[in-house]
Amino acid sequence: MDSGILLIWLGALLIIGGVLYGAAQALWGGRLSSPKPSETVGTGVSLEPRQSTKSFSLKKHWPAFALILLGSILIGSVAYFR
Repeated sequence: MDSGILLIWLGALLIIGGVLYGAAQALWGGRLSSPKPSETVGTGVSLEPRQSTKSFSLKKHWPAFALILLGSILIGSVAYFR
């Protein structure tokens, strides 16, 4: 297998892994329901978190951004040096 193809696949896997890692942290970061279940329906209880979560902060999601950047560099280097 050509080394360029291998680097493209590795870069694509790193980008996909970074996106999935960042999305998983954003989805699982907040509380989705109140701690006590409500007895009645229609009391205004929502599944949304009470406070907005910091969806994509650089401090919290730096590993995801690093994976995406590294994958982009790998794919870009193959395109640049060909």
